[in-house]
Amino acid sequence: MTIQISIFGVGLIGGSLALNFKGKPGITVTGYAHTQEYADQVIAKGVVDKVTLSVEEAVQDADIIFLCVPVGSLEMYIKRLSEMQLKPGCIITDVGSTKASIAECASRLALKDAYFIGGHPMAGSERSGVGAASTVLFENAYYVLTPPDEVPQEKLDVLVELLSYTRAHIVKVDPRLHDEIVGAISHLPHVIAVALVNQISSYNDDNPLYRTLAAGGFRDITRIASSDPVVWRDILLNNRNVMLPLLRDWNEGIQRFMDMLESKDGAAIEEAFRRAGEFRSVLPERRKGMIVSQYDLYLDVPDHPGIIGRIATDLGTNSINLSNMQIIESREDVPGVMRLSFRNEIEQERAKELLLSQGHSVYQ
Repeated sequence: MTIQISIFGVGLIGGSLALNFKGKPGITVTGYAHTQEYADQVIAKGVVDKVTLSVEEAVQDADIIFLCVPVGSLEMYIKRLSEMQLKPGCIITDVGSTKASIAECASRLALKDAYFIGGHPMAGSERSGVGAASTVLFENAYYVLTPPDEVPQEKLDVLVELLSYTRAHIVKVDPRLHDEIVGAISHLPHVIAVALVNQISSYNDDNPLYRTLAAGGFRDITRIASSDPVVWRDILLNNRNVMLPLLRDWNEGIQRFMDMLESKDGAAIEEAFRRAGEFRSVLPERRKGMIVSQYDLYLDVPDHPGIIGRIATDLGTNSINLSNMQIIESREDVPGVMRLSFRNEIEQERAKELLLSQGHSVYQ
């Protein structure tokens, strides 16, 4: 049986899905692009079988439609599709990071002879656009599906079987529960990172030493503050009913720390760190998640001519792929700190083993 797949929004997520589906037996992938310029990029990347600028052509004879557009645009596309004559039995799914609102929208619009199944692949990249699309983006990640009760099991089975090509782990979750959990583990950390960076930025206005000394660790732990402002505007406004209680809980937690400090309660501070460390130690390490993992190594490098080139050459000679290299500090008579970035944990571990064997001081 031939399956016709249409993808709206052939960027990082949509393009990666397309790459996993394209070329598989009996599957044809059509991409929708809103401009000719972007259509040309999609064609150049070769992620789909064909590209169209027409919504009508994109959905014609489509068995499965993936809406890989920003959260703020999802309802508009669902409404547009509800007004069109789709192939009877067509499955519509999305990849948005909030699920309750789009599930309610699809239910309210009562799609004609079509079934909506919410989806959220919990994987990403710090790169964006179709140029960043990859066949391994979803591998070993959780892919959440939020099927309504009225969706026939056979329709859900079709989508699950198709998604098996991504090598992701499929999890079924209620839409509201999904939003509560994702709000806590992803949306809240982004808000905290932005607030923290803006706080330090305001101090830096009076004393530039804040920015100078914020290199390294501070930059690393707040990197998600550099996320796309428009994307996060839509996500947070869409999930505001979840975010407001979470932020109130966060404020209460901060107030407890203020109380500990005011009362000089060292035991309570120790207990807070102990509990946090205990819970963090049992978090999964080898799963992809919404906050993209960093695979970095740091090493001290002496101020010797050619040392940086030798390290890069040694890695290349041993077929270890290096995605980025940065010298964080290098002053006369003071060892520089080099940060090496890798695309995955395997490359990181191979590099660590090699560098240690060569006598370098390596730390993570």
